[in-house]
Amino acid sequence: MTNDWKWFGNAGHLIVAQWCRFHLCTQVGKYLVSTVGEYWPERPSREIHAHVVDPKWLSANSHRRGDDFDHAYMKRFGFEEIGCGRKYETMVFVAGVPCSAKGCGCGLPAISGSELDADGYNDAGSATAGHLSLCNKYAQEMP
Repeated sequence: MTNDWKWFGNAGHLIVAQWCRFHLCTQVGKYLVSTVGEYWPERPSREIHAHVVDPKWLSANSHRRGDDFDHAYMKRFGFEEIGCGRKYETMVFVAGVPCSAKGCGCGLPAISGSELDADGYNDAGSATAGHLSLCNKYAQEMP
């Protein structure tokens, strides 16, 4: 059954997916199953988060630059949530028209309509298992 699945290296959904370090995207028949997580926005966004959650930490660390700031931020806050109470999510869509040679040519289908199914997680292992679970669920709907 998994021989009919198409795997893509790009995230399949989420407007800020370019800042997600984790992504799985699989076309299962007419469905696109997309999982994203480990959201790491640009520094100004992280500074706003730190200002709201722990302004004392930001004051003590705002002088740091580059990787030094990133390391301290990751140690204190970790990855950002991409939704309420979750750092990873999987969504299922009807697969639309694939990206052609006029685009980048990767073949990743566009999203056609709203999500059909979704689930959230807080660690990479659960996100991977959840992605595969939804792939298997929608593979059952294939003829």
